[in-house]
Amino acid sequence: MSRAIARLEARLGVRLLERTTRTVTLSEEGRRLYEQIVPLLAGLEEAAASVTTSKDAVRGTLRVNMDPFISQLLLGPQLSRFLKRFPALKLELITRERLGDLVAEGFDLAIRFGEPRPSVLVARKLLDTRVITVASPVYLKRAGRPKHPSELEEGNHRLIDFRDPETGRPYEWAFRQGRKEIEINANAQLLLSDVATIHAVCLAGYGIAQLLELGIETLIESGRLEVVFPDWLDERFPLYALHPSRNYLPQKTRAFLDFVIATVKSSTSTA
Repeated sequence: MSRAIARLEARLGVRLLERTTRTVTLSEEGRRLYEQIVPLLAGLEEAAASVTTSKDAVRGTLRVNMDPFISQLLLGPQLSRFLKRFPALKLELITRERLGDLVAEGFDLAIRFGEPRPSVLVARKLLDTRVITVASPVYLKRAGRPKHPSELEEGNHRLIDFRDPETGRPYEWAFRQGRKEIEINANAQLLLSDVATIHAVCLAGYGIAQLLELGIETLIESGRLEVVFPDWLDERFPLYALHPSRNYLPQKTRAFLDFVIATVKSSTSTA
């Protein structure tokens, strides 16, 4: 393999790999070549599979980079149904907080929350979910219910903040009411990096948190969490699908993306 790559580098007159004693990574030229070759290879695989039925054409290994929250909340309970439908497909579902380098790490698809950074990746918005400020009834009874978002900066309430996995910084607390928008400095004592822990701490009555409506609907309906500012519910947070090629989407990737879209639509329609 190394000799073949060396011959290709010599033929092209560029270095495709950056080599150290411990790591081997794609160079910028190698990355551009990879992005051009992957759709061609996928097209060959698709052409070979086209002589079979559409169900059997979904085969091979699919590597998906997945936000842990969406995986646990929506997709996990439905994966069995998807895999039974496509028995020739091997799915590698990698859940982690950061996107990383989709191309260099060999991912076919990513499902991530938040606006994507400018890149060569194709981004498709799957949904916008509301950002809701919530607290447990126990906390609100003890600390009182603030009437306006600006009161959260006065130091009279405990806030639970979330660290942006991409930047390492706390998320800004934003509130929107029609065209009105307010941002506050949370200055929280507690900074967490995973949504499940924020849910648990908030439910336990520690303080106030901003959470995505997707995933807490039943907690609000049951009264375990209460909406703190019901007049400030217009802030939104998006969920995106990202994939490398703009020109070609392999059948296996398309099948999984259709599954994700259907699952998300089903969840939001019953919320």
